[in-house]
Amino acid sequence: MSDILIVEDNKELSSMLKDFLTAEGYTVSVADTGDKAIDLYEKYGARLLVLDVMLPWPDGMQILNRIREKSNTPIIMVSARSGRDDKLDAIISGADDYIEKPYDIDILIAKIKGIFKRRLATDEFSDGDIKLDIVHEKVFRDDKEITVTTKEFELLKLLMENKGHTLLKQYIFDTVWGSDSESEAQTLTVHIKWLREKLEDDPKNPAKIITVWGKGYRYE
Repeated sequence: MSDILIVEDNKELSSMLKDFLTAEGYTVSVADTGDKAIDLYEKYGARLLVLDVMLPWPDGMQILNRIREKSNTPIIMVSARSGRDDKLDAIISGADDYIEKPYDIDILIAKIKGIFKRRLATDEFSDGDIKLDIVHEKVFRDDKEITVTTKEFELLKLLMENKGHTLLKQYIFDTVWGSDSESEAQTLTVHIKWLREKLEDDPKNPAKIITVWGKGYRYE
């Protein structure tokens, strides 16, 4: 999984931004069309997207809406459109920020750093009686440590980070195990079962890790 996925059809601009972000220590992927962006994101994921609005089909707003159906991955929209309605549409649809072109790269990088600091760089993550220690990869329930494997931890963290959003099985598998993993997709079902046994009051009738039939799983 890359830190940042840049979706920009201006190859000169995307190359320059990639160089700046790489120099800041981020891993960066680039897509110059909407369909390439969706393919990269669904196969490999990203911790944050810098997403141009005006793209060859599908456009940035369509990509934003598609991602928001299953994930709350931070997204910064960039566009030459400076109208109030354009900004409102993006924010209402779930964009974390909106920056006009031409933009100051230092300002964009500052916004990216701010999002990582606020949303992704915490040492702890909690929801109700469940707490994750990100640094030490530990899980606690009612302040009692629950023994989990590395993959169980990564799976639970991914689900909790996207609370309320249904994540497709293939997306979860590719994110946690990698799209080139030799593991079988069935291993996801097994790990979900193990997590439920450790975290649910009634694993056969889960209240936290919900199965969305025909699609994937959702953390409530």
